Amino acid sequence: MPTEALSTAEGLVRAPLLHKGKVRELYDLGEHLLIVVTDRISAFDYVLDPAVPDKGRVLNGLSSFWFSLTGEIQPNHVVHTDAEKLGDLVAEPGKLAGRIMVAKKAKRIDIECVVRGYITGGGWRQYQQGGEVNGIRLPDGLRKNGKLEQPIFTPAGKNDIGHDEDIPFGEMARRVGLPLAEALRDKSLHLYEYGRRACERKGIILADCKFEFGLIDDEIILIDELFTPDSSRFWARENYALDVEIDSMDKEPVRSYLSGSDWDKNSPPPRLPDAVVQATTERYRDIYRRLTEGGEA
Repeated sequence: MPTEALSTAEGLVRAPLLHKGKVRELYDLGEHLLIVVTDRISAFDYVLDPAVPDKGRVLNGLSSFWFSLTGEIQPNHVVHTDAEKLGDLVAEPGKLAGRIMVAKKAKRIDIECVVRGYITGGGWRQYQQGGEVNGIRLPDGLRKNGKLEQPIFTPAGKNDIGHDEDIPFGEMARRVGLPLAEALRDKSLHLYEYGRRACERKGIILADCKFEFGLIDDEIILIDELFTPDSSRFWARENYALDVEIDSMDKEPVRSYLSGSDWDKNSPPPRLPDAVVQATTERYRDIYRRLTEGGEA
């Protein structure tokens, strides 16, 4: 894999920039969108320096892999992922190879559809406070990282600035209407079950994940990304344990470095050391290899 990081596609794409997120850049192609997945990395709501080589290709490659596998059970926004097909729209297609997705334009539904199969992370913190997660009452005596008897749907209201807001299902239904809320819940649970089983066959535990959906002519379309280290919590089966912090298969080296530093999380973050960047690149490459090796999950 190439090792030169891409921190932005601006200057490479000859199309209007619609949105620049922490990782993705969206360009207007008229009928479609061009999504470029950069190597930028964020933590604690800050974009960090430097970018992490190959991170964008891994995220885009995994999304493409999963969108292809799940397309028959849930329509998605993918048109193609070939930078060469963009022709004169890009200055250097080689630099964008493996990190672009041409997608159908959809009206984004402003709900983050989160499914939890294990009680950990933010779900565990909610449970400790009151025995509930997003208003769902759970049995007493659960242990951190324990597998739930049934996966639970725990939506969040999307905020373009700041953190997304955990909300109960009833609030989601109030915002988008009950029929759409029920459809999104059911689709999310179905997708999670597919992903859980597929990951299990590769020795990976899919602890929780999030989905985003949009509407095209009133049809629900899966958008954004799918089963990537940035949208899902992956645990290597050999590392699974109760009552501990499990080293997740994502940007954990970055989080660990920042948590162990004297950074106050309110000022510009320190530059990431080369060793941390390299370790993070290897994490992303490893989850890509493990999930895609041998083709169909």
